[in-house]
Amino acid sequence: MANATTAPGMPLEQARGLNVALWIAQWFLAVTFVGTAIWKLVTPIPELAAAMPWMGEVEPSFLYATAAADLIVGLGVVLPALTRFMPGLVVGFACAGAALMLAAIVFHLTRDEGASTPFNVLLLALALFVAWGRRAKAPIPERARPVNEPRGI
Repeated sequence: MANATTAPGMPLEQARGLNVALWIAQWFLAVTFVGTAIWKLVTPIPELAAAMPWMGEVEPSFLYATAAADLIVGLGVVLPALTRFMPGLVVGFACAGAALMLAAIVFHLTRDEGASTPFNVLLLALALFVAWGRRAKAPIPERARPVNEPRGI
């Protein structure tokens, strides 16, 4: 696990606990989003529709676009933090995951599928927690660069 810096005045024990909680949330989001993406991409649409009818009622391009978004968010909430290369991107990917879940909630509610939304609400809350925590309380520091290495890409 990469080390995190903490907000000033936060006791070390509390900072460690928050960092662990954020990593757990990040991994949960990553596994969920990447797993969902793979499921949508490799499972035939009739089988997906048997599990979740909406998947058979939308255009395949819409379904695959949601899978691509899931995959990008899932990788984005952990890879920058793990590599410590531009780790601030985790905040953006967490916000993107929150936006994706908000859109999913609206989508399901407009289709009278409110019973499908509790898990989306959980993912929304976790994504907002990660965005808040990695932005304000326990950001992941960038990896150290040799003195001679130029900044930027």
